[in-house]
Amino acid sequence: MCGIVGIVATEPVNLDLYESLSVLQHRGQDAAGIMTCEQGKFYMRKGNGLVRDVFFSQHMKRLRGNMGIGHARYPTAGCSSSLEAQPFYVNSPYGIALAHNGNLTNTEKLKTELFQEDLRHLNTESDTEAILNVFAHELASLAKPQFDVDAIFRSVSAVHERCKGGYAIIAMIVGKGVLAFRDPNGIRPVCYGTRERNGKTEYMIASESVALQAQGFELVRDLEPGEAVFVSEDCEFFNKQCADNPKLRPCIFEYVYFARPDSIMDKVSVYKARLRMGQKLVQKILRERPDHDIDVVIPIPDTSRTAALEVAFHLNVKYREGFIKNRYIGRTFIMPGQTERKKSVRQKLNPIDLEFQGKNVLLVDDSIVRGTTSKQIIQMAREAGANKVYMASAAPPVRYPNVYGIDMPAEEEFIAHNRTVEEICEAIGADWLVYQDLEDLIDAVRKGNEAIHEFDCSCFDGNYITNDVDTEYFKRLQDKRSDAAKNKHDSTASAETVEL
Repeated sequence: MCGIVGIVATEPVNLDLYESLSVLQHRGQDAAGIMTCEQGKFYMRKGNGLVRDVFFSQHMKRLRGNMGIGHARYPTAGCSSSLEAQPFYVNSPYGIALAHNGNLTNTEKLKTELFQEDLRHLNTESDTEAILNVFAHELASLAKPQFDVDAIFRSVSAVHERCKGGYAIIAMIVGKGVLAFRDPNGIRPVCYGTRERNGKTEYMIASESVALQAQGFELVRDLEPGEAVFVSEDCEFFNKQCADNPKLRPCIFEYVYFARPDSIMDKVSVYKARLRMGQKLVQKILRERPDHDIDVVIPIPDTSRTAALEVAFHLNVKYREGFIKNRYIGRTFIMPGQTERKKSVRQKLNPIDLEFQGKNVLLVDDSIVRGTTSKQIIQMAREAGANKVYMASAAPPVRYPNVYGIDMPAEEEFIAHNRTVEEICEAIGADWLVYQDLEDLIDAVRKGNEAIHEFDCSCFDGNYITNDVDTEYFKRLQDKRSDAAKNKHDSTASAETVEL
């Protein structure tokens, strides 16, 4: 999962890009990059770390120009080297920079094609570089001395034909404009908005609407699955459907965990969706435990708060903040290895003992993936004096890897792998455990937009909508995403930053 942004304006965009990436920081904390364009030249700064740690005043001054793109990285493959920080760049045709959110499922096939047929060299393990080179190759075959927007859209169509998986792309062409497009299933989110300044309409494209709002842009709409939009350097807007059979199937885990609650994605308020998740969850709790003895509902901050509030309200019990979060520790879900996740839980959360002492506590979390965090938090609740500790997940059991851009581990690293709910409950040390039903989760999100007839729920049901995921693919995925693989990658990762 990553955060992407692109802006075409009438004044310098460096500060707007920086602030937008800061708003999207929850989508990726591994690396950040910005590339701008002025008078036919690219200016770039990228490196490992949070946005605030990569960009300083001297870097911002060098990022000149009225259009640019930015990226906050969360690696799903490859390594954490700043060499794989984005945007990526190729000099032909025209000069193209590109940033990507998502994950391809046919990267190995693409790499072979690019080397053997397109005669293009890839320098990293990143599938973003593969997408960039596919797009550049297709555009080179269509490019003319006189720039042609239609050639851009035909090149995007070719990308859709060759690239499989989930992806949202923002690219910039030197001296021409900014391009964005979305995979034909609309798995990964991307939207655009406008603002009026200096007598012109300026455009911004971003992963989430909250980034638009923060910079004074008004959300127009989400990109349709398979659609491409192009904004010229002079703020002219073009769009075209570039896929043959597009169908909206957004990733449901965006609504569960990744997106900010103040975002609207595919016309669904993330906040309202999480409220409905809480309403559905409490109905199941009351079905299974009509004579419950719950004294207090406590969320595991931050994502589960919205659902937990609804659970407490409909159970008619107290809602309390029982854990105080250290804001300077990153999201444990997207930390690169199990060792870091284990170490960070107690650094990240500190219990308020008074809210636990002698009480039967229901902890509410957005989801349970590896179970590492849940087990430690339950232990912390007991140490704080809880009488009983129950656990509720606003999402169903995560049993399968997500292959479309969320860094979920190999199957055997899931707490729910080959375990019943009772066995999971015992493994994490809870007195009782309840999961949301998948049908209820789908209903909770879909109620915000009845036009969405299907979601990517692959991490819950194992149904991969691109129909190209097999045993061999999972073996390659395990080699890249297991904690052992990440530790090996990170041991050789460099720490340099890159500038142009």
